[in-house]
Amino acid sequence: MNINTNYDNLEQSYLFSTIAKRVSEYTQKNPDKKVIRLGIGDVTLPLCKAVTDALHKAVDEMGIQSTFRGYGPEQGYDFLRTAVQGYYKSHNVNLELDEIFISDGAKSDLGNILDLFGANNKVLVPDPVYPVYVDTNIMAGREVSYIDANQENEFLPGVNDIGKDIKADIIYICSPNNPTGAVYNKTQLKEWVEYALANKAIILFDSAYECFISDDSLPRSIYEIEGAKNCAIEFCSLSKTAGFTGTRCGYTIVPKNLGKLNKMWVRRQTTKFNGVPYIVQRGAEAVFTEEGQKEIKINIDYYKENAKVISDTLKECNIWHTGGKHSPYIWLRCPNDMKSWEFFDYLLEKIQVVGTPGAGFGKNGENYFRLTSFGSKENTLEAMSRFKTLFGKKQ
Repeated sequence: MNINTNYDNLEQSYLFSTIAKRVSEYTQKNPDKKVIRLGIGDVTLPLCKAVTDALHKAVDEMGIQSTFRGYGPEQGYDFLRTAVQGYYKSHNVNLELDEIFISDGAKSDLGNILDLFGANNKVLVPDPVYPVYVDTNIMAGREVSYIDANQENEFLPGVNDIGKDIKADIIYICSPNNPTGAVYNKTQLKEWVEYALANKAIILFDSAYECFISDDSLPRSIYEIEGAKNCAIEFCSLSKTAGFTGTRCGYTIVPKNLGKLNKMWVRRQTTKFNGVPYIVQRGAEAVFTEEGQKEIKINIDYYKENAKVISDTLKECNIWHTGGKHSPYIWLRCPNDMKSWEFFDYLLEKIQVVGTPGAGFGKNGENYFRLTSFGSKENTLEAMSRFKTLFGKKQ
């Protein structure tokens, strides 16, 4: 029996596991200190009423012989796929029903989609980057190359930033970006689409945070760009849109224009996946109703207000940052040229605020730090008040 030795090339622990361990060790030694967590991107507001009403109704159905559901379609029930189709149409994107696949979240599909590609494909990811993009390819033994995202290109690397010796077969793009919060405009995405078409590459487009975009001129989907259906697979999630981090539901778009890939994904899912539970899909369907959209907007606006509080505080403290406007993430330059983990320890020790060290997202993340707006309003205000005691005027 041989094991997959590619796992030896991974970091010993997942970034957020390391953070959790450090915070746990600190709280055990300092049980009297209130720690405020603005690190991991988990939501804090509950599911909206339209969703919980739909969940309750679906649970009742499962307790009655005539409405009980067993195995469902692996690609998702048509009622939810139709709802997703309508949502895309509201943003001027037309999709066929069998191009939409319901999943248990974008993170799962971003890893699982790699089943469709050979191990010899060259992978291009931005640096800094969401660790899952890199780790899943390392597990499969693929060669990973990086494109630099930095302050000079506003953390939005373009085609011209690709090294001359790099060939890209699989390209990862996340917009709004995790961890930096930066957002591509249509012109910038058009360049990537044209590059992919010219080089016969595939773009894996992560749009998990599209609901935070408030400027209609910015694309929420890569399919708003002409030609994208010929070169891109899109992943989205209800985790941040509607608080489904614990409920688990997302959707992936595999256009038929991609040839065999659509049918291959059907085959992969029917073989390895039994679908998202009926109850969860009924809850997800409610997100796309008129009432559901109104209710989730209230929650999204709540998080966006938190982001503004963080951004305003950083401006007052003269700390460089980006993101926050069309994203739940704020990406800041560590004061006094601190290293990322040094700044993590400094905040934890001095003011008991937890963020995410930028170095955990790649070498270009060193000296940077990510804060999230997903905390409660009260905790966000308190955390920023503590920030000001260190870097600005005392309150």
